[in-house]
Amino acid sequence: MRALPLLSLLIGSCVMVPALAANSSPEANEWLNKLAQAEQKQSYQGSFVYERNGSFSSHDIWHRVQDGKVSERLLQLDGAAQEIVRVDGKVQCVSGALVSGVGTPPDAGTRVLDPLKLMSWYDLRLAGKARVAGRDAVIVTLTPRDQHRYAFELHLDRQTGLPLRSLMLNDKGQLLERFQMTRLETDNPPTDQDLHPSAACKPVERVASTKTDAVAGWRSDWLPDGFELINSTVRRDPARDSTISSLMYDDGLARFSVFLEPVKDDSGADVRTQLGPTVAVSRRLNTPKGKVMVTVVGEIPLGTAERIALSMRPQDAQARQ
Repeated sequence: MRALPLLSLLIGSCVMVPALAANSSPEANEWLNKLAQAEQKQSYQGSFVYERNGSFSSHDIWHRVQDGKVSERLLQLDGAAQEIVRVDGKVQCVSGALVSGVGTPPDAGTRVLDPLKLMSWYDLRLAGKARVAGRDAVIVTLTPRDQHRYAFELHLDRQTGLPLRSLMLNDKGQLLERFQMTRLETDNPPTDQDLHPSAACKPVERVASTKTDAVAGWRSDWLPDGFELINSTVRRDPARDSTISSLMYDDGLARFSVFLEPVKDDSGADVRTQLGPTVAVSRRLNTPKGKVMVTVVGEIPLGTAERIALSMRPQDAQARQ
């Protein structure tokens, strides 16, 4: 479910947690723990709407947990037909615009929410009650402790802990993204037929890639507190005859990726754009390894993404140039 990118993360300063925990609500922690368990243990099916940048789309979702395996199918109901099937976070097939290499969602892997770690970067609060999709809900807010990430407002189903509504807000309280269930059924788990992809859903080919060791030649001089490297790959782009390195960072809620590609003197242009919560910043840098185009894409503020892009360095280079 898009409501939360719940990927576990090792946060360095354990000393900070007890002091910050006093500022967060124990009840909010309990509900976030319930959410984490529900995503891994609760089967359901339903419908939801997604809003970003003033544009709406509606979707059906089937989510089944069986013998420790999580299977999920999402189908867009309006506009261009788009479908995605995942098993244990790994994308099995996609359709529509998702077939393109740029739009294909990456494997999510197993996701675990850890409220205790999030307390270091977010103030967790219980903010009241609500009713969504005909179900009673509790409202949990996650307010960032700095300017480098966005706020969340979660409306969790009182019965199961599943997210019924998720709002992402900027530092001015403006809505960047909305996810909202319009129908949720938890009594009847999805069947094999429900989870079976349509003929238009194209299998995803696994492209061999070189993992972290090959990307260890790149580092960032600066990252917002709490963000850690969780994945890295290197792939060859035959069309451009170049090698593209990618690094993914996560703080337990927010996530961004950094792409690094060698460029020639006359190629590539700087980019600075935002669509809803997602920003994309590209900057050409002169490094000891030559000219490189650095692109940061993710759900973080624009200024933060730009600072990260300008901070990328070869691992063997001096921090100051």
